[in-house]
Amino acid sequence: MKPVEIYTTPFCGYCLMAKRLLTKKGVAFTEIDVYANPDKRPEMVQRANGGTTVPQIFIGGDHVGGSDELHALERAGKLDPMLAA
Repeated sequence: MKPVEIYTTPFCGYCLMAKRLLTKKGVAFTEIDVYANPDKRPEMVQRANGGTTVPQIFIGGDHVGGSDELHALERAGKLDPMLAA
């Protein structure tokens, strides 16, 4: 399975929904809390092509988008193939 990274903050409902979906699917992910580690926010914005909101999700280093995009991939049946190594 490809590595998954998710930039989050502790007060973000969309972050919780994205993490819940990944956990439900049994996907291990690395969470990067940009509230606790504000020095990581510029890294997130650069990697997300200017995206400043959380969550910002990366699968295998590729930017997926946020929670809405992650759930849309799941509904379309495209998330599992994207996660596969």
